[in-house]
Formats: sequence, structure tokens, C-alpha cells
Amino acid sequence: MSQLQALLNDGLIRTKHVENAAIININERKVCASTIGFYVPPENAINLIYTFYNNLMQVRREGLYFKQKHYKCVRADEYSIYLKNPDGGLIAVKTNAFILIATYKVGMYPSVCVEAVEKLGKRSECICVPACQCFIDWLCSRKQLQVAECSLALTFLVKFSVGYT
Repeated sequence: MSQLQALLNDGLIRTKHVENAAIININERKVCASTIGFYVPPENAINLIYTFYNNLMQVRREGLYFKQKHYKCVRADEYSIYLKNPDGGLIAVKTNAFILIATYKVGMYPSVCVEAVEKLGKRSECICVPACQCFIDWLCSRKQLQVAECSLALTFLVKFSVGYT
């Protein structure tokens, strides 16, 4: 399991109100991590990127197709899109480098799903290596490191991430 996949599992799936999740790299226009068994077709990843940058008004009016299911828009702005259908819903949150997506099904609380994805999205805003702060926070919480050790780990990532693309 990759570190990003573990992050999705720990940060989203463990809430019990996220069915599946994935991270789309905006620059590479592809999924860089997803939960086990959750496949996001490349055209859906590209469509979500396009939607955030060029298509919010249309999504608000007409909804969005994702994995051959139609979702009605509940909310859409430059950072978040909330969608639902009779079977559940889809939450997408855009950061500087990624789009985080999560699905929930009937019986799960959409508000818990939204809160988890939004929280992970805010923590993923990092100017050095995308998602490094989020990864460091996750690593520190799992290993119960002291704050000074976590800061040292982040400093190390910042110093050695020059040239990262």
C-alpha cells in the first residue's frame, strides 16, 4: 500500500462515512492514489479537473456524470463540489496540486464525508511538496512523535524538495 493510499484509508475510509476515495494530480492529469478497488477512469479525472477550472456553472445547472452515474449538484465553488444521487454522493475538493474525491453511499452521513475530505484538502495545501504537510501530520500521529521531531521532518522535506515537480 502506498503512503498516499494509506493516508486516504486513515483520513477518510476510517470515518466509516466515506465509501471510496482517490487523489488526482492536477498537473499530471491522472489519479495518483486511490483506495483499494476504486478505479477512476482517466476521462473522469480529466473531467473533474476541467470542471473546477471551466465548468462550474454548467455543473450547478446540469449536474455531473462520474463513473457512468449522474449526480445532481448540491454545491459548487472554486474549491469544492458536492454532488448526490439516489445511491449516495460524491465530494471533490481542489487544492493547489490535487483534487481529492470521495464517495459515500446511502446510510452514510454526507456531512461527515464532507468534513473529512475538506479537512484533508486544507491540510494538503503545502508549497514545498504537495501534500507533504499532510503526510508529516499523518506520520507523526501514527508514530506519536514529539512536535519537535515532526517539525524536523517537515524541515527535511522542504530542504530536499527543491526541484520537485
